[in-house]
Amino acid sequence: MYRSHVLVCGGTGCTSSHSAEIIEKLEQELKAKDLENEVKVIKTGCFGLCALGPVMIVYPEGCFYSEVKVEDVPEIVEEHLLKGRMVKRLLYEETVHKDDIKPLNETNFYKKQHRVALRNCGVIDPENIEEYIAMDGYQALAKCLTELTPDEVIQIVKDSGLRGRGGGGFPTGLKWSFTAKNSADQKYVVCNADEGDPGAFMDRSVLEGDPHCIVEAMTICGYATGATEGYVYVRAEYPIAVHRLEVAIKQAREAGLLGKNIFNSGFDFDLHIRLGAGAFVCGEETALMTSIEGNRGEPRPRPPYPAVKGLFGKPTTENNVETFANIPQIILNGAEFFNSMGTEKSTGTKVFALGGKINNTGLVEIPMGTTLREIIEDIGGGIPNGKKFKAAQTGGPSGGCIPASLMDTPIDYDNLTAIGCMMGSGGLIVMDEDNCMVDIAKFFLDFTVDESCGKCTPCRIGTKRMRELLEKITDGKATLDDLDELESLAHYIKDNSLCGLGQTAPNPVLATLRFFKDEYISHIVDKKCPAGVCKKLISYSVDADKCKGCTACARKCPVGAISGAVKTAHTIDTSKCIKCGVCMDTCRFGAIVKK
Repeated sequence: MYRSHVLVCGGTGCTSSHSAEIIEKLEQELKAKDLENEVKVIKTGCFGLCALGPVMIVYPEGCFYSEVKVEDVPEIVEEHLLKGRMVKRLLYEETVHKDDIKPLNETNFYKKQHRVALRNCGVIDPENIEEYIAMDGYQALAKCLTELTPDEVIQIVKDSGLRGRGGGGFPTGLKWSFTAKNSADQKYVVCNADEGDPGAFMDRSVLEGDPHCIVEAMTICGYATGATEGYVYVRAEYPIAVHRLEVAIKQAREAGLLGKNIFNSGFDFDLHIRLGAGAFVCGEETALMTSIEGNRGEPRPRPPYPAVKGLFGKPTTENNVETFANIPQIILNGAEFFNSMGTEKSTGTKVFALGGKINNTGLVEIPMGTTLREIIEDIGGGIPNGKKFKAAQTGGPSGGCIPASLMDTPIDYDNLTAIGCMMGSGGLIVMDEDNCMVDIAKFFLDFTVDESCGKCTPCRIGTKRMRELLEKITDGKATLDDLDELESLAHYIKDNSLCGLGQTAPNPVLATLRFFKDEYISHIVDKKCPAGVCKKLISYSVDADKCKGCTACARKCPVGAISGAVKTAHTIDTSKCIKCGVCMDTCRFGAIVKK
């Protein structure tokens, strides 16, 4: 029996900040103080507050230490774990209330969240099946196999209102029912963990922090649809997630929770892992299945849909990680538990990877219907450095942007569609006044051009032509006719592409044209980038009244574009200037002007 437990984040974010070394140092220090039998160190999944990593929580006090370094460990062991005195300088400031510690769930970041898919992340050791079982793990599977028929399981999922969290928002129970009604000698369940959106890490965090819930959910899906085999298609760039999933599958097999005759019910089900090579198009379900089969990841025309002819030509049910992560809780607690949260047509919660120009970057799970303002200002802690919020990009390369004027929009499937955006898988990138929306659109077009599989002409050629038009605009060489052509081409590609990649690739362009058309016009007509981002449309000069002639900027300029004598105002030769901004970063007197 341990008197204290130290939970250290072992997710990718904190691991990259040396949390593994922190755990190793903790164990060394505890042994040196003869505390190894009194204090238990547990490596967990993501806590959510990635901006503060590496993080740890010490129980029973509930002390939340942030930005911990390896060299801080001896002090934590000596002062807190040995002498019982908290190391106040490392405590997350929001948890400190006079001499007391405020629970983490009462801080601004957590108090408006409601964790369902992430319920075990940061709470349990993801590589210990016993800890998952202690959190009611595999009880939902037992309930299905011993108390419910497959049709009853599907009806519960239907009644919950759960919609696919991978971006499309298709009703999950309805998808399961399509597969269930098709007879075949073999059926499959596929989990899409290919998560390719820039800035997205929701699915990765679930696999790293709670892999057993995916094993359990896929087995439930197999029972409900008549499948006996499943595949998890996961990015090879997620080594921690892959390892923990491998451990979970091995442990479940050893415990009789995968394999033959699970719970003596006569139901057989087993799982396999397939690694993806990072192709964004393989996030599309038919391309994903083609890749699992060992072929080049290209989408297939639909119909037939996967429920009829999917993996290896057999009926297949495909959902993403977050969708599956909700299933055990829905089965265990009932459909009403889930549909009592969120909105009428978008029930439950949604996980977002909050990033970009925001104070609290990290992983959040909020009830559907929460407004963007609440996410940005309350949970996210606002925009750094006193800058103004400009827009939030949802859905990555497939999504659109929500401008500041629509910050009070409740986030759900229908509301986002109504304003020309989409939920997407859950990436939420925040932008401030220093972001150029034309440049943002070009960034996402660069991504989709690179990731197009090339199978269909509208996507393969059309996205390149769109990118060329955007480059003309950001270079100051475009006309208003080019702007009309860009919009027309975007609609054509959207209507004629084979799969979701091409059909949604124009979304960032169409959304920025809708809400920030004035920026496009400024680039074209005035030959200026209002945000000062597009290099070919900006210039640097020296304010002679502010320049002290210190020569710092001239000495730092990599191309020798700045000249002037000591203690006299300098000048910039614009013909030599490469617009790198080093002079502005160097000047201590604010004498460099960017126009």
